[in-house]
Amino acid sequence: MNKFENLNIWKKSMELVEKVYEIVGLLPNDEKYGLISQIKRSAISVPSNIAEGSGRNSSKEFLHFLSIANGSLCELETQILLATKLKMTTKENTDDIICKCREIRNMNFSLQRSIKNKHK
Repeated sequence: MNKFENLNIWKKSMELVEKVYEIVGLLPNDEKYGLISQIKRSAISVPSNIAEGSGRNSSKEFLHFLSIANGSLCELETQILLATKLKMTTKENTDDIICKCREIRNMNFSLQRSIKNKHK
């Protein structure tokens, strides 16, 4: 199995975390222990689960952690949409994050499909 640093999906998810940290700095301070904390945790979970899964001993375990990363992407997207809906930020500020979430999710589904096809 590849080292996680060589995986494009891991690299993209690290870029996503950086972008998320930029955006949460614009959110209200009174959300520091609420939505901001949740957004950061969800974002960090994505590359963390990809890395952990790639370090496991089997493809089945890797697929499990990729699935968790997908869940975290959906959670992050929901939280970003909520912050926009609550007018804590603007759609213009968050469009890039939403696009990156969807791009990474598509990459994740492709990677999962590739792993499954290798082990048929």
